[in-house]
Amino acid sequence: METLTKDQPFLAPIEEPKDPEMKQAYGFYLKTFGKVITPVKVFSARMPFAFSKFSGMISELDKQLELPRETAMLVREQVARLNVCLFCMDIGRAGVIQASMNEAKFDALNDYAASPLFTEGEKALLDYVTELTRDKKADPEVFGRLREHYSERQICEIVYLVASEHVYNMTNIGLNIHSDMLCDITKRKKA
Repeated sequence: METLTKDQPFLAPIEEPKDPEMKQAYGFYLKTFGKVITPVKVFSARMPFAFSKFSGMISELDKQLELPRETAMLVREQVARLNVCLFCMDIGRAGVIQASMNEAKFDALNDYAASPLFTEGEKALLDYVTELTRDKKADPEVFGRLREHYSERQICEIVYLVASEHVYNMTNIGLNIHSDMLCDITKRKKA
């Protein structure tokens, strides 16, 4: 049995899948990101293709959210940051760069409560997201502040974003998948 290092996935990436649908998926990721991302080569390539469709469905569902895209990205990035999912933090930041969002705001997530870059509504959102992610529960007072700024539909979307980001995070953390340096690739493509 091989000795694993802390920086490599627990399972070796599958570079050439046998499944025709997975081969097609590899082509999609290569075209989209300039490489086949590690979660696909480590996790998806070993699972029935329906699991890849499930991951894709999360991305498709995100397109139906009423929340502004930047707000959704702030939620996902905060959850990934708190869970220390290096891959998710990287791909999230690549999305921020690709969409030309305010990178300084995402850089300030660690100190959002004191940052003038965030509105009171965003601070209430991030307090709620932080508590839900960290403690797996929400204080009624924190929820009340959230409710002052977001509709019931938007609150349900926030909960969905936290829950679905956990799916991504735990898959990557559980298999020791780290950053694919997608931020660097995205910056080069935009330049």
